[in-house]
Amino acid sequence: MNPIKLPENREPVLRVVPRPADCNQQGDIFGGWVMSQVDIAAGVVAARRARGRVATVAVNSFQFKQPVYVGDLVSFYADIVRVGTTSITINVDVYAQRNPNDIETVKVTEARLTFVATGEDRKPRPVPRDD
Repeated sequence: MNPIKLPENREPVLRVVPRPADCNQQGDIFGGWVMSQVDIAAGVVAARRARGRVATVAVNSFQFKQPVYVGDLVSFYADIVRVGTTSITINVDVYAQRNPNDIETVKVTEARLTFVATGEDRKPRPVPRDD
């Protein structure tokens, strides 16, 4: 098996170390915790592109590939894959680095979410052109 590395020439949108309070009953990090962090990371990118408020309107896909453990350094990489009139679709790749003595990197999650840009009235608004 080839060792996995973090994506090169890219900065993660978010990096978090999960805590014991984030565990499910089996002692692994709760999937809902991972999902909420993915939503935060994707939302940062969507809000930056929309230049303002956004709301999550769809989780188009979400795949857990490996468990996340307490103490892992979890990195979230997010990219815009589509910009519509009022919507922005984001891909998020999530990696965990574990075992500080001999660092192992694993891809733990892949997801695609869609956001809608909203105004102060919380109604959809056009996404500004990216000139």
